[in-house]
Amino acid sequence: MKQPLGVILAGGQATRMGGGDKGLLSLGGQTLLTRVIDRLAPQVDQLALNANGDPARFAGYDLPVLPDSIDGFVGPLAGVLAGLDWAAAQGADTIVTAAADTPFFPSDLVPQLLLASEGMTHPLVLAATPDPDRGKARHPTFGLWPVALRDDLRAALTGGLRKVVMWTDKHDGRMAMFPQEDAFFNVNTPEDLVRAEGML
Repeated sequence: MKQPLGVILAGGQATRMGGGDKGLLSLGGQTLLTRVIDRLAPQVDQLALNANGDPARFAGYDLPVLPDSIDGFVGPLAGVLAGLDWAAAQGADTIVTAAADTPFFPSDLVPQLLLASEGMTHPLVLAATPDPDRGKARHPTFGLWPVALRDDLRAALTGGLRKVVMWTDKHDGRMAMFPQEDAFFNVNTPEDLVRAEGML
């Protein structure tokens, strides 16, 4: 299998942060987005950014900016679909997604997702971590997604599907377990940003 392309999901509305782009918040002198790019770029073949609105605000990053193709902020799956359509145009088989507000995700994200997908007709894997209450917690913005299922995903979104795991479960999606509970710690609130400064 060819190396996946990378898509950073930054299409959310950041309501708990008061709106705006969480990825452009500063953490230790760098934006969250820069930190995510630096982690994901070495693991993938090419990189793009899924974001809505004026793409000019990301001009300094020199990445293709992919808006959602489904209107109305329908959640991360719309960003996944935009990434799959972009990857199809590049002749790629798969993408790996990462969230723009999660600066400390594992440096072996892509190898572990690929390992978990071995033997699958359509490689579809979500990252997961141990959870004291539920046993395992899936992280639906961190996954390996097959270009071959993009039309199925488009139909599901058009039909009203919004929950990532409902779609991945339908296609026998797997999990790649990462041992640290806070491996996918994301910045949702001003308090989280303070905590992230401490984690640096």
